[in-house]
Amino acid sequence: MNLKSILPFSHDLLTRLLVPGDIVVDATAGNGHDTAFLAELVGINGHVFSFDIQQQAIDATTELLKEKQLADQVTLFCESHANMTSLLADQSIKAAIFNLGYLPGGDKTITTLADTTIQAIESALSLLAVGGIVILVIYHGHPEGQTEKSAVLHYAESLAQEQFHVLEYRFINQRNNPPFVIAIEKRKTKPVPAK
Repeated sequence: MNLKSILPFSHDLLTRLLVPGDIVVDATAGNGHDTAFLAELVGINGHVFSFDIQQQAIDATTELLKEKQLADQVTLFCESHANMTSLLADQSIKAAIFNLGYLPGGDKTITTLADTTIQAIESALSLLAVGGIVILVIYHGHPEGQTEKSAVLHYAESLAQEQFHVLEYRFINQRNNPPFVIAIEKRKTKPVPAK
């Protein structure tokens, strides 16, 4: 297939944006794959802050980072991503990625939730450097996922075009509620001319 599927598309955006030394966020650590991918991109002089509310996810991510010898450039928080601003108040980040839904292989009744996800997206955007990107991979094939999808789309569509570019990337002819990507890039705002 010449068109990139959802995860390769999101990883391609990150690969084109990030350089060694950057500071980034994985807002949903899950099994650690995005955290490790980000850690490889930013290198030993960069840093990844990774969040998950489930200890199972933090443990899986810790093991993967040790296996790949990437633990030194990652800080893991067993916290809600909604607490991002208070935990990273002095940071400027180049990118953040969210995989919304439930932990693959985990308890499917524990999912990301619309209210805390919106709060976390707002936090990420407030920490985001100009030219940086927040990527939302939206898995919505479950009841809470449908609610969260609607809230996230409404929020993303309401962002001021003078401040953000918002992209939606999805396959529209696939069955079973396939995941899709929302990418939000922070624009350089033009100064208001003096009167």
